[in-house]
Amino acid sequence: MNSSTAPSPTIVDAWWICMPPDERDTVGLRDTVAESGERRPRVTGRPLPQPTLRSAEFWASGADGVLRIARCEACGRLSHPRPPMCPHCRSRDVTMSPVTGRGVVVAVTVNEQQWLPAFPAPYIIAIVALEEDSAARLTTNIVGCDPGDVGVGTRVRVTFEQAAADIWIPLFELDDERPDEGPIPEPEDLSARSRPMASPDKFEERVAITGIGQSEVGRRLMVDPLTLTVDACEAAVADAGLRFEDIDGLATYPGGPIGGGLTEGGTMPVEEILRIRPTWVSGGNEFPGQNGSIIAAMLAVASGLCRHVLCYRTVWESSHAAMVRDGRWVVPDARATGMTEHRAPYGAMSPANWIALCASNYFHRYGGSRETLGAIAVTARQHAAANPEAVYREPITMDDYLGARMISSPFGLYDCDVPVDGAVAVVVSAVDYATDGPNPPVFVEAVGTQIMETLSWDQGTLTHLPQSLGPSKHLWTRTDCSPDDVDVALLYDGFTFNALSWLEALGFCELGGAADFIGDGDAIRLGGRLPVNPHGGQLSAGRLHGYGFFREAVRQLRGHADSRQVPDAELAVVTAGGGVPSGAILLRR
Repeated sequence: MNSSTAPSPTIVDAWWICMPPDERDTVGLRDTVAESGERRPRVTGRPLPQPTLRSAEFWASGADGVLRIARCEACGRLSHPRPPMCPHCRSRDVTMSPVTGRGVVVAVTVNEQQWLPAFPAPYIIAIVALEEDSAARLTTNIVGCDPGDVGVGTRVRVTFEQAAADIWIPLFELDDERPDEGPIPEPEDLSARSRPMASPDKFEERVAITGIGQSEVGRRLMVDPLTLTVDACEAAVADAGLRFEDIDGLATYPGGPIGGGLTEGGTMPVEEILRIRPTWVSGGNEFPGQNGSIIAAMLAVASGLCRHVLCYRTVWESSHAAMVRDGRWVVPDARATGMTEHRAPYGAMSPANWIALCASNYFHRYGGSRETLGAIAVTARQHAAANPEAVYREPITMDDYLGARMISSPFGLYDCDVPVDGAVAVVVSAVDYATDGPNPPVFVEAVGTQIMETLSWDQGTLTHLPQSLGPSKHLWTRTDCSPDDVDVALLYDGFTFNALSWLEALGFCELGGAADFIGDGDAIRLGGRLPVNPHGGQLSAGRLHGYGFFREAVRQLRGHADSRQVPDAELAVVTAGGGVPSGAILLRR
């Protein structure tokens, strides 16, 4: 296709998206044309992407009004972003080729939260599947219409905003020539991708969880994160009946100098304080979820490299945010790179937006309403009331849930977890030490770590939280247990839809069956058929980023959960990862 058959480019501003329809026609292009007639890019509130050697041609393609997407010349499939090798046939003959610029909205959310000072809400974020290949999708904005005019299945066509001399942002507007609903991609069947156990010798049988510890947890504690880490580590080592001299391994997530109040700094600064002289360390953010760092520790112990690995996870997001607000912590202004390159320009700044998009596809396909998500939030708060460590313990009702301000449809305030400061530590020991400690040991029945889904927020799974279906299927291949055997579920709930996704992925109900399973919340409450997050989860107890669920599972299996104890709990499932990547662990008494 050549430029003469492409839709004409239109220049729009971020603030134009929010203007009343009767005022938009007066905006025109007058501010983008100099007296000389030269067209100049506008300064808008969009973060600019940083074009790379692979993506520069994509970002520049709108200069002539033509959208260009990576096409494999061998098999004809489209891919986005541009890969160095076709992921479908592995040909290296991949070129940037013109497409019609027409597509179908396959997920949509109306963002109400002001993430960026100069990018005013509300605005529409969508995932658009291209007409030529529905597996090639763009996260984008839908412009020039009211939010109520856009839904899953709406047909759209590309338009462009010039954001810099070499950057044209592809946006989409309603395709008035095609008012009918477009096709929605069917969910992938992952069964054929499941791998059998590599060996009948399970590493899980060679380890035990012998210690857990937690620091003070709260909002805006203004405590140095390394102090929180040391507090949790001391508590966990003592809980295991060990001394620091017994610890010969360290593991953490995400490790290193990652911003946003999401880390204590990694294994190096902690070792500098503890000086245990470990034989093995591990820190990174590409584990199967945050608790994947604990699985890495299990592997180190099972291999004989270590006997006792101290794992820890520290967050201080609440204090960090406060320091940013009052100017004590300066966040550099830079172009969007990495996973944000294709999201930040559209104001999709938060997992709230990315996961809300999946929720929209789920509700379009399976039906249901926000009340199902509300039952998860209300139940979490009921459970938190029995947890003296929880940040929020005051009850909320369904009316409170539905009446709370919207963040990114269908998510309101109570669909989102609570940023806190705190640290959790876990000791993984060789199984022969299990009965030597002062507390009942907890054993590992199985882990779920296989990647079966496309590792993307928009190119793969749309119906559920990405990377929940694969690890869940893998978990059950490593055990003779089944979902019916589980007594308590500790399911990652960065957002209510995360917990819903894990419920279905793990097989506690069929895909699309969460509304019937949860009902008004009775099934997932203490005393119900499957108590979920009896400590309140991250929705009410606070976002300890995966490790909090693991600690609660150990407390439940020890019988140490006090007034929130699930009677005679023998098997607990723990999931971690609010998206990509993620993992699951099955623990037993």
